[in-house]
Amino acid sequence: MKKSRKSIKRANQNISVDRVISNRILIFSVIIAICFLVIFLRLFYLQIVSYNEYTAKREDYTSIKQYTSAPRGQIYDCKGRVLAKTVVSHNIVFTSPNNMDSDDYELYAKRIVKVFNVSAKDFTDEDKKQAYITYKSFLSPTDSEYAANHLLTQKELKQYKNGAWGDNTESKRYQILMNRIGKKQIGEMTQAELKMCVIYQRMIANQSTGQENVVLEDVSDDDVAYLVEHKTEFPGFDVDFGGWKREYPYGESLSDILGSVTTSTQGLPSELSTYYLARDYQLNASVGKSGLEYQYNDLLAGTPEIAKITYDSKGLAQKDVIQQAKKGYDLYLSIDIDLQSSLDNIVKNTLSEYGGTKNRENFKSLFTTVLNPQDGSVLAMSGYQMDLDTKEMTYFATGNYMSLVNPGSCIKGATVYMGESEHVVSPGEVIVDKVMNIGGQEFGSYEDHGPVDDVSALEVSSNVYMFNIAIRLAGAVYEEKEPLAVADLQGTLNKMRSYYSMFGLGNITGLDAQGEVNGYMGYGSEPGMLLNYSIGQFDMYTPLQLAVYGATIASNGNVYQPRLMNHATEVNSSEVVVANEKKVKSTLPEKNAAYLQRVQEGFRACVASGYCSNLLKDVGVDVSAKTGTAEVGDWTTANLVGYAPSSAPTMAFACSAPTSSINDQAVSPNICANNVMPEFIKKYFEIYPAS
Repeated sequence: MKKSRKSIKRANQNISVDRVISNRILIFSVIIAICFLVIFLRLFYLQIVSYNEYTAKREDYTSIKQYTSAPRGQIYDCKGRVLAKTVVSHNIVFTSPNNMDSDDYELYAKRIVKVFNVSAKDFTDEDKKQAYITYKSFLSPTDSEYAANHLLTQKELKQYKNGAWGDNTESKRYQILMNRIGKKQIGEMTQAELKMCVIYQRMIANQSTGQENVVLEDVSDDDVAYLVEHKTEFPGFDVDFGGWKREYPYGESLSDILGSVTTSTQGLPSELSTYYLARDYQLNASVGKSGLEYQYNDLLAGTPEIAKITYDSKGLAQKDVIQQAKKGYDLYLSIDIDLQSSLDNIVKNTLSEYGGTKNRENFKSLFTTVLNPQDGSVLAMSGYQMDLDTKEMTYFATGNYMSLVNPGSCIKGATVYMGESEHVVSPGEVIVDKVMNIGGQEFGSYEDHGPVDDVSALEVSSNVYMFNIAIRLAGAVYEEKEPLAVADLQGTLNKMRSYYSMFGLGNITGLDAQGEVNGYMGYGSEPGMLLNYSIGQFDMYTPLQLAVYGATIASNGNVYQPRLMNHATEVNSSEVVVANEKKVKSTLPEKNAAYLQRVQEGFRACVASGYCSNLLKDVGVDVSAKTGTAEVGDWTTANLVGYAPSSAPTMAFACSAPTSSINDQAVSPNICANNVMPEFIKKYFEIYPAS
């Protein structure tokens, strides 16, 4: 009986163990089943649900996006004549295979030079300097001239090798070398070596990024055909049939205002790379480098082509376009190229004929700006500089807003307006023009004019009338031979500046161009400076500011922001996508309109009487203008500011001829009033007849 109980107990224990084992197997089986289900679901998710997403990621890891600049939009004048155009250019491009080493690059660079027409005359100075660094990089690293390091000083070389220049080590070394490489160093290379090194440098320029590089631009049809037929001999090389280049049909005219574009081989200019990289441009992008090409690059550049680059089993790049290039917008300027060409010829011929001649020995630059006084748009803008030794002429239209001139008597209109607005003189008030003796120093006009009112003071260019305005504005009283007692010299000067600035003088105009300068503010501590200021012998302005001043008088007090670009359109369309509307920056107070009218009468009288040049009387329309001659050392700067027709102006102008004569107006008449503007005004009204 006892034995039976033990057997039963043992049997029960066995059953319990079996149950535990069975339960554990069941749980384990369930876990395994769940794991398999999770794996299955995950595989389903990866292979079915997220297939496209992970395929794209895989492609991102195994491919490279390549960016190619779109054809650039064109720039037109106001009548639709092309000023800057994009033309087709077949380029030889290179995308680096992923199995090339430096020896391979050198081999194929030499082959390119040997087989194709590579012209060194197309190389920039930067190309040649980079080539020299490359040339020296083929030396042994132990060579003292390796990578052109011999051009570094011992101190610089030590700092370079020790990493003392930090994260900018290579950049700083590069800049030092580029500044020191000259003709002597470049001359160490043969023409073949120079060409090879330039091609080599272009091939490796974007090696790490996998971007396509242009190694030869605008190649001939024969070179295109040869590469197509022998492509297997040039791995990584191809012909870009969609390449383009920039051309400027009118040559010199507007050249510095239009600016320039980097070529496909140049890519981003080093001095602007930070700016363009921040705007998502690629290193190999062709972009505006200066002028309007730079100012409106985002409009002109368009949308680049984006391609996906993968590599086959031979390491060669395969291109798949995923975004087509979209050409940039077209720009339309306010410039009339017929007017512009005429003005360029007149300015150039005048400077060429008179520059450096007797009594004009220091005459070496000439500038003219023509505006529409009703909206501020630029109709023409020209400038030239002359090398007095060689007589070589350089186009410098940007000098109209990048250089400063002494305005002279041109600003007397603003002085009269100021005096009457501040009620220190009255419209029609007569003042006797005769030499003033202030503290033993004489101040007078070119000649004594006797009694003059505000209008005739502008007509004959009375200095004395303006001196009286300045003296009264300062709260002083003129007593012969006694010094002026001015209580607040700086305050008076500031008040005068505030009035001149109301006409745009001394202020950035806001022209849509890079590099515009503000002006120069003279300084001094003697009361006499107020007198000089009143006749334009103190501060300095740009010719463009003088043109804005003239346009303000012509437009009855509206100060318009000058502009070169009118609007932008879609390619081959009249649809305006961006409009550069006219903008009134400020307006002279309506309550002072009568005083501005007196200035207009004075400007008109100056021409009608012949004081501003008899030649301006014979141009076929009524012209209102004011001459200005400012003494600059032993020389005189000649200016002319005005507008036409007098009653309903359609053009306003400023012409400046810095140091264009000796200080004797009788010997050397005003270049602007006698040579430049009469001829141009006639031409203007031939094209745009007065109504």
